[in-house]
Amino acid sequence: MPFPHDRPRRLRANAAMRRLVAETRLDPADLVLPLFVKEGASEPTPIASMPGVVQHSPAGLVAAVREAVDLGLGGVMLFGIPALRDARGTGATDPDGVLNRAIGEVRAEVGDGLVVMADLCLDEFTDHGHCGLLDAAGEVDNDATLARYQEMAVAQAAAGAHVLGLSGMMDGQVGAVRDALDAAGYTGTAILAYAAKYASAFYGPFRDAVESPLTGNRRAYQMDPANRREAARETELDLFEGADIVMVKPAMAYLDVLADVAAISPVPVAAYQVSGEFAMIEAAAANGWIDRRAAITESVLSIKRAGADIVLTYAAVELARWLLEEHAVGSAG
Repeated sequence: MPFPHDRPRRLRANAAMRRLVAETRLDPADLVLPLFVKEGASEPTPIASMPGVVQHSPAGLVAAVREAVDLGLGGVMLFGIPALRDARGTGATDPDGVLNRAIGEVRAEVGDGLVVMADLCLDEFTDHGHCGLLDAAGEVDNDATLARYQEMAVAQAAAGAHVLGLSGMMDGQVGAVRDALDAAGYTGTAILAYAAKYASAFYGPFRDAVESPLTGNRRAYQMDPANRREAARETELDLFEGADIVMVKPAMAYLDVLADVAAISPVPVAAYQVSGEFAMIEAAAANGWIDRRAAITESVLSIKRAGADIVLTYAAVELARWLLEEHAVGSAG
């Protein structure tokens, strides 16, 4: 209960005081920037539903990653957009495929200057747009998909990825990939498990970004937005199978889930501010309804406050610049 003379407002009196007693802080090293690379592209292509975000050419991708290093970001998450797709997602395991080639080029440029993550999922590479192989009935075949994930994991590790982002939500995917990596000698390659990935309406702009051919939905393997306790079960399974980092996706609409996962996880927790969440802020700011910088900062701060150690956000570059500016002003003062 409050003390008789308690005046909490004393600790809100000015910027210096608020900075001193802040319970949650952001740092560029907390942030991971998702990046798209398109096979055959010679220049950046804007993504209409994600203002400021582009499909990079291979050369442009390397420049973007160099900027991320210079700003002190924690990492990048790479997504590939192949020129050709087929039912098995052949390009996902081709050493010369767009994503594996990009991983190698980025590592050659930045080495260990930041963490290079790669999306490990078939949806960008299949002609049907699902995250796994389909059986004769047109349903995702969980176990056949695990074998493809194992092949993808070895290919991405061989290309140089520090961390593999398992985003397909197949049962047993973490254990299968860990076994394949260890058997191939890639014991140092880490696994970021999308432990609680929901079948969300907020992924729409991302599907524009990767030119997804998906028809239908992914509700049979991604989580039901109605379920909260199930996220803890999924997280515990991924931890048991050897996940090095666990993630909640989306972030802003699932802060309760994020807090639950953070409370039980002995490993770092990530959260993904997804394309639709980012696009909503951009649209409202473009209409003059909200202050863009303040809203971006507050939204990412809320994700960190809920328990995320790592935040994937398309605003990572701008946010890092703002944080560095504020630090410079604070140090000068």
